[in-house]
Amino acid sequence: MKGKRRKFSGEDKVRILKRHLVDQVPISDVCEEHGLHPTMFYKWQKEFFENGAAAFERQSDAKSRRLEKENAALKTRIAQKDEVIAEIMESHVALKKSLGES
Repeated sequence: MKGKRRKFSGEDKVRILKRHLVDQVPISDVCEEHGLHPTMFYKWQKEFFENGAAAFERQSDAKSRRLEKENAALKTRIAQKDEVIAEIMESHVALKKSLGES
């Protein structure tokens, strides 16, 4: 029977990674201690090294980058809605012409 799914906080993940990287404990031992599958450990390690620079950024820089990303997504949504409105208006004008209205 499967065990209950565990959730590790960010601090827990760093502590577990540190146990291997700093204390030189083999990954198999670290995973066994915490009931963790090695592939999950490697996934955390990859994410840690890819996003490690974020720990040294000022919070305002990270927030600014997040807001810029959100802004770009919203602009994309607006552009899509504008396209839909243009198509609807085009259909509306064509329908009015076919009915003989001006």
